[in-house]
Amino acid sequence: MTRPPARIEFFAGAAFLGRGLRMWITSPRLMLLGALPAFIVGLVYLAGIVVVLVNLETIAVAISPFASGWDDPWRTGMRVVTGVAVAAAGILLLAYTFVAVTLLVGDPFYERIWRAVETSLGDAPVEAKRGLLWSIGDAVRLIALAALVALLLLICGLIPGLGQLLALVLGAVLGGWILALELTGFAFDARGFTLSQRRRMLRARRSRSLGFGVLTYLLFLIPGAAVIVMPAAVAGAALLSRDVLEAEARTA
Repeated sequence: MTRPPARIEFFAGAAFLGRGLRMWITSPRLMLLGALPAFIVGLVYLAGIVVVLVNLETIAVAISPFASGWDDPWRTGMRVVTGVAVAAAGILLLAYTFVAVTLLVGDPFYERIWRAVETSLGDAPVEAKRGLLWSIGDAVRLIALAALVALLLLICGLIPGLGQLLALVLGAVLGGWILALELTGFAFDARGFTLSQRRRMLRARRSRSLGFGVLTYLLFLIPGAAVIVMPAAVAGAALLSRDVLEAEARTA
């Protein structure tokens, strides 16, 4: 059977988030519970963004000491480029880690959302096999991956010319992949799959997984949108997970 073109798969993946957002209409109370942890974590992250921005000049000078002996406008230009790169990498890192931290804080609420979606689809796992240590371990590994990606984007952002554009594009693609990995944890963990197995199965449906993850990532960059999008992303990830697992079963 011929697989649909990558662009069709990408938009099919994005549609899972749209279906998750519709739960705000069908299950508003459940979604409000999911919005609460996102709101609390979002306030903490907002404070972190303010701290970075307030100290941006100091950080830029510390990262680019080699430019201290340059004449203006080269020294100032390098500091501006460095400041922009630091701000972009910092905000991207916060976006990457936001989901992992919020899932840990609001685990009971998001598990209820995931369970509601699984139950509506039928053949839901009888009992979740994920434990707290398992969840924390996966979160630490994903946060470490996010930190490495943010460092890569910071380096890309320092490249004169198209560096900032390259960092933005890579940020969306890599960020979308990380979010897809994070948000599908409930479904795969409940069925006893490891993070490595989850990564392999999502990679088999890469375009569809990226469509879901990239749209989620882009919406998270809109100030305040993460509070509304987070519970919908958990619901959409449950739908994506079932799709990926069914595809895996067909090819097994």
